[in-house]
Amino acid sequence: MELGLRGKTAVVTGGSRGIGFETARAFLQEGANVAICGRDTIALDEAREKLSPLGNVLAIKADATSRVDMERFALKTAQHFGGLYCWVNNVGASIKRAGEQYTPEEIRKTVAVCFESAVYGCQSAFKYMKDTGGAIVNVSSLAARCGTAGRSTLYGPLKAAVRELAVMFAAEYAAYNIRVNTVLPGFTMTPTVERTISSEELAYNEEGTLLRRMAKPEEIAWPIVFLCSNKASYITATSLEVSGGRSVVLNPGFSYGED
Repeated sequence: MELGLRGKTAVVTGGSRGIGFETARAFLQEGANVAICGRDTIALDEAREKLSPLGNVLAIKADATSRVDMERFALKTAQHFGGLYCWVNNVGASIKRAGEQYTPEEIRKTVAVCFESAVYGCQSAFKYMKDTGGAIVNVSSLAARCGTAGRSTLYGPLKAAVRELAVMFAAEYAAYNIRVNTVLPGFTMTPTVERTISSEELAYNEEGTLLRRMAKPEEIAWPIVFLCSNKASYITATSLEVSGGRSVVLNPGFSYGED
Protein backbone atom coordinates (compact mmCIF):
# COMPACT_ATOMS: atom_id res chain seq x y z
CA MET A 1 0.00 0.00 0.00
CA GLU A 2 1.32 3.45 -0.89
CA LEU A 3 -0.35 6.18 1.17
CA GLY A 4 2.08 9.00 0.49
CA LEU A 5 3.62 9.02 3.96
CA ARG A 6 7.19 8.30 2.93
CA GLY A 7 9.60 10.63 4.75
CA LYS A 8 6.91 12.16 6.92
CA THR A 9 6.93 11.91 10.71
CA ALA A 10 4.25 10.16 12.74
CA VAL A 11 3.82 10.17 16.51
CA VAL A 12 2.06 7.33 18.33
CA THR A 13 1.44 7.65 22.06
CA GLY A 14 1.24 4.34 23.85
CA GLY A 15 3.23 2.93 20.96
CA SER A 16 5.08 0.13 22.72
CA ARG A 17 2.24 -2.40 22.80
CA GLY A 18 -0.94 -3.56 21.15
CA ILE A 19 -2.72 -1.25 18.73
CA GLY A 20 -0.13 1.47 19.23
CA PHE A 21 2.76 -0.84 18.37
CA GLU A 22 1.03 -2.13 15.24
CA THR A 23 0.20 1.44 14.22
CA ALA A 24 3.86 2.36 14.53
CA ARG A 25 4.77 -0.69 12.47
CA ALA A 26 2.25 0.25 9.76
CA PHE A 27 3.61 3.80 9.55
CA LEU A 28 7.12 2.42 9.14
CA GLN A 29 5.95 0.06 6.41
CA GLU A 30 4.67 3.16 4.61
CA GLY A 31 8.10 4.77 4.84
CA ALA A 32 7.30 7.25 7.61
CA ASN A 33 9.58 8.21 10.47
CA VAL A 34 8.00 7.16 13.76
CA ALA A 35 8.20 8.40 17.34
CA ILE A 36 6.60 6.38 20.11
CA CYS A 37 6.23 7.09 23.80
CA GLY A 38 5.17 5.26 26.93
CA ARG A 39 5.88 5.03 30.63
CA ASP A 40 7.56 1.60 30.63
CA THR A 41 11.20 1.94 29.61
CA ILE A 42 11.68 -1.79 29.12
CA ALA A 43 8.63 -2.08 26.86
CA LEU A 44 9.79 0.96 24.87
CA ASP A 45 13.25 -0.51 24.37
CA GLU A 46 11.77 -3.83 23.24
CA ALA A 47 9.43 -2.07 20.83
CA ARG A 48 12.25 0.01 19.38
CA GLU A 49 14.36 -3.10 18.80
CA LYS A 50 11.50 -4.80 16.96
CA LEU A 51 10.58 -1.74 14.91
CA SER A 52 14.03 -0.38 14.03
CA PRO A 53 14.69 -2.84 11.16
CA LEU A 54 11.68 -1.30 9.39
CA GLY A 55 12.87 2.31 9.47
CA ASN A 56 13.62 5.35 11.60
CA VAL A 57 12.25 5.00 15.13
CA LEU A 58 12.52 7.32 18.12
CA ALA A 59 11.33 5.96 21.49
CA ILE A 60 10.97 8.37 24.41
CA LYS A 61 9.75 7.74 27.92
CA ALA A 62 6.84 10.11 28.49
CA ASP A 63 3.54 10.16 30.36
CA ALA A 64 0.64 11.02 28.06
CA THR A 65 -1.34 12.36 31.02
CA SER A 66 1.29 15.07 31.57
CA ARG A 67 1.11 18.16 29.40
CA VAL A 68 4.76 18.89 30.16
CA ASP A 69 5.78 15.41 29.02
CA MET A 70 3.74 15.65 25.82
CA GLU A 71 5.20 19.04 24.94
CA ARG A 72 8.70 17.70 25.57
CA PHE A 73 7.96 14.59 23.51
CA ALA A 74 6.68 16.68 20.60
CA LEU A 75 9.68 19.00 20.78
CA LYS A 76 12.21 16.16 20.80
CA THR A 77 10.44 14.45 17.91
CA ALA A 78 10.31 17.62 15.82
CA GLN A 79 13.96 18.34 16.52
CA HIS A 80 15.03 14.79 15.72
CA PHE A 81 13.07 14.38 12.48
CA GLY A 82 12.61 17.99 11.42
CA GLY A 83 8.87 18.30 11.97
CA LEU A 84 5.60 16.48 12.61
CA TYR A 85 2.88 15.40 10.19
CA CYS A 86 0.78 12.76 12.01
CA TRP A 87 -0.16 12.38 15.65
CA VAL A 88 -2.06 9.41 17.07
CA ASN A 89 -3.51 9.69 20.58
CA ASN A 90 -3.60 6.07 21.66
CA VAL A 91 -3.80 5.57 25.41
CA GLY A 92 -6.62 4.40 27.61
CA ALA A 93 -7.36 2.64 30.88
CA SER A 94 -10.30 0.48 31.83
CA ILE A 95 -10.96 -0.45 35.45
CA LYS A 96 -13.61 -3.10 36.07
CA ARG A 97 -15.94 -1.07 38.25
CA ALA A 98 -19.63 -0.30 38.45
CA GLY A 99 -20.33 3.41 38.66
CA GLU A 100 -20.85 3.61 42.41
CA GLN A 101 -17.64 1.69 43.12
CA TYR A 102 -15.11 4.22 41.77
CA THR A 103 -12.91 5.95 44.31
CA PRO A 104 -11.97 9.60 43.77
CA GLU A 105 -8.43 8.55 42.84
CA GLU A 106 -9.70 6.00 40.31
CA ILE A 107 -11.93 8.67 38.77
CA ARG A 108 -9.02 11.09 38.46
CA LYS A 109 -6.76 8.44 36.95
CA THR A 110 -9.35 7.26 34.44
CA VAL A 111 -10.18 10.80 33.33
CA ALA A 112 -6.48 11.63 32.97
CA VAL A 113 -5.61 8.57 30.91
CA CYS A 114 -8.72 8.37 28.75
CA PHE A 115 -9.44 12.06 28.16
CA GLU A 116 -6.75 14.48 29.31
CA SER A 117 -4.10 12.59 27.36
CA ALA A 118 -5.96 13.28 24.11
CA VAL A 119 -6.28 16.98 24.93
CA TYR A 120 -2.56 17.30 25.62
CA GLY A 121 -1.72 15.33 22.50
CA CYS A 122 -3.82 17.56 20.25
CA GLN A 123 -2.39 20.69 21.83
CA SER A 124 1.19 19.47 21.46
CA ALA A 125 0.68 18.39 17.86
CA PHE A 126 -0.86 21.72 16.87
CA LYS A 127 2.30 23.66 17.73
CA TYR A 128 4.24 21.77 15.06
CA MET A 129 1.46 21.39 12.47
CA LYS A 130 -0.03 24.88 12.37
CA ASP A 131 2.41 26.09 9.71
CA THR A 132 2.58 22.91 7.63
CA GLY A 133 -0.72 21.08 8.10
CA GLY A 134 -1.11 17.53 9.30
CA ALA A 135 -3.45 14.91 10.68
CA ILE A 136 -4.46 13.81 14.17
CA VAL A 137 -6.30 10.61 15.03
CA ASN A 138 -7.82 9.94 18.43
CA VAL A 139 -8.20 6.27 19.26
CA SER A 140 -11.53 6.00 21.04
CA SER A 141 -13.50 2.78 21.47
CA LEU A 142 -16.68 1.05 20.42
CA ALA A 143 -17.66 1.65 24.05
CA ALA A 144 -18.17 5.30 23.08
CA ARG A 145 -21.29 4.15 21.24
CA CYS A 146 -22.37 1.11 23.22
CA GLY A 147 -20.81 0.77 26.63
CA THR A 148 -21.12 -2.16 29.01
CA ALA A 149 -23.09 -1.28 32.13
CA GLY A 150 -21.55 -2.34 35.41
CA ARG A 151 -18.13 -3.06 33.90
CA SER A 152 -15.90 0.01 33.74
CA THR A 153 -18.74 2.50 33.79
CA LEU A 154 -16.56 5.56 33.15
CA TYR A 155 -14.66 4.15 30.19
CA GLY A 156 -17.39 4.48 27.55
CA PRO A 157 -18.44 8.05 28.44
CA LEU A 158 -14.82 9.20 28.47
CA LYS A 159 -14.11 7.57 25.12
CA ALA A 160 -17.23 9.30 23.80
CA ALA A 161 -15.73 12.55 25.04
CA VAL A 162 -12.55 11.76 23.10
CA ARG A 163 -14.65 11.32 19.96
CA GLU A 164 -16.38 14.67 20.46
CA LEU A 165 -13.05 16.29 21.30
CA ALA A 166 -11.84 15.37 17.82
CA VAL A 167 -14.83 17.15 16.30
CA MET A 168 -14.08 20.33 18.25
CA PHE A 169 -10.38 20.31 17.40
CA ALA A 170 -11.22 19.56 13.76
CA ALA A 171 -13.30 22.73 13.69
CA GLU A 172 -10.61 24.79 15.40
CA TYR A 173 -7.72 23.44 13.31
CA ALA A 174 -9.37 23.30 9.87
CA ALA A 175 -8.04 26.70 8.80
CA TYR A 176 -4.52 25.38 9.43
CA ASN A 177 -5.08 22.38 7.13
CA ILE A 178 -5.02 20.02 10.09
CA ARG A 179 -7.52 17.18 9.97
CA VAL A 180 -8.73 15.50 13.17
CA ASN A 181 -10.58 12.19 13.18
CA THR A 182 -11.41 9.32 15.50
CA VAL A 183 -11.18 5.55 15.19
CA LEU A 184 -13.48 3.43 17.34
CA PRO A 185 -11.94 -0.05 17.68
CA GLY A 186 -14.13 -2.98 18.55
CA PHE A 187 -12.96 -5.92 20.64
CA THR A 188 -9.29 -6.38 19.78
CA MET A 189 -7.01 -9.27 20.65
CA THR A 190 -4.05 -7.32 21.97
CA PRO A 191 -1.38 -9.22 23.90
CA THR A 192 -2.86 -7.94 27.16
CA VAL A 193 -6.37 -9.09 26.24
CA GLU A 194 -5.03 -12.44 25.07
CA ARG A 195 -3.42 -12.99 28.48
CA THR A 196 -6.44 -11.98 30.53
CA ILE A 197 -9.65 -12.78 28.66
CA SER A 198 -11.65 -15.81 29.74
CA SER A 199 -12.93 -18.34 27.22
CA GLU A 200 -16.49 -17.39 28.19
CA GLU A 201 -15.92 -13.68 27.55
CA LEU A 202 -14.15 -14.42 24.28
CA ALA A 203 -17.05 -16.56 23.06
CA TYR A 204 -19.58 -13.92 24.12
CA ASN A 205 -17.79 -11.16 22.22
CA GLU A 206 -17.22 -13.26 19.11
CA GLU A 207 -20.85 -14.37 18.97
CA GLY A 208 -21.98 -10.75 19.21
CA THR A 209 -19.86 -9.69 16.23
CA LEU A 210 -20.96 -10.09 12.61
CA LEU A 211 -17.51 -11.33 11.58
CA ARG A 212 -17.48 -13.77 14.51
CA ARG A 213 -14.00 -12.95 15.76
CA MET A 214 -12.06 -10.29 17.58
CA ALA A 215 -9.88 -7.86 15.64
CA LYS A 216 -6.16 -8.27 15.24
CA PRO A 217 -4.29 -5.11 16.36
CA GLU A 218 -3.04 -4.50 12.82
CA GLU A 219 -6.65 -4.41 11.58
CA ILE A 220 -7.14 -1.34 13.74
CA ALA A 221 -3.76 0.13 12.87
CA TRP A 222 -4.24 0.39 9.13
CA PRO A 223 -7.44 2.48 9.28
CA ILE A 224 -5.60 4.83 11.66
CA VAL A 225 -2.71 5.18 9.23
CA PHE A 226 -5.09 5.70 6.31
CA LEU A 227 -6.84 8.57 8.11
CA CYS A 228 -3.45 10.19 8.67
CA SER A 229 -2.57 10.00 4.98
CA ASN A 230 -3.36 12.29 2.06
CA LYS A 231 -5.59 9.53 0.68
CA ALA A 232 -8.00 10.71 3.39
CA SER A 233 -7.47 14.39 2.58
CA TYR A 234 -11.20 15.25 2.58
CA ILE A 235 -12.01 13.39 5.80
CA THR A 236 -12.12 15.37 9.04
CA ALA A 237 -14.35 15.54 12.14
CA THR A 238 -15.32 11.94 11.37
CA SER A 239 -15.52 8.78 13.46
CA LEU A 240 -14.66 5.44 11.88
CA GLU A 241 -15.91 2.35 13.67
CA VAL A 242 -13.68 -0.68 13.14
CA SER A 243 -15.59 -3.35 15.01
CA GLY A 244 -16.34 -6.22 12.65
CA GLY A 245 -19.99 -5.18 12.79
CA ARG A 246 -20.26 -5.43 16.58
CA SER A 247 -22.79 -2.61 16.96
CA VAL A 248 -24.83 -3.01 13.78
CA VAL A 249 -27.61 -5.49 14.58
CA LEU A 250 -29.15 -7.07 17.65
CA ASN A 251 -29.14 -10.55 16.10
CA PRO A 252 -25.69 -11.12 14.57
CA GLY A 253 -26.33 -14.87 14.48
CA PHE A 254 -28.88 -14.44 11.68
CA SER A 255 -26.17 -14.63 9.02
CA TYR A 256 -25.13 -17.99 10.43
CA GLY A 257 -28.65 -19.44 10.57
CA GLU A 258 -28.81 -19.24 14.35
CA ASP A 259 -31.80 -16.95 14.82
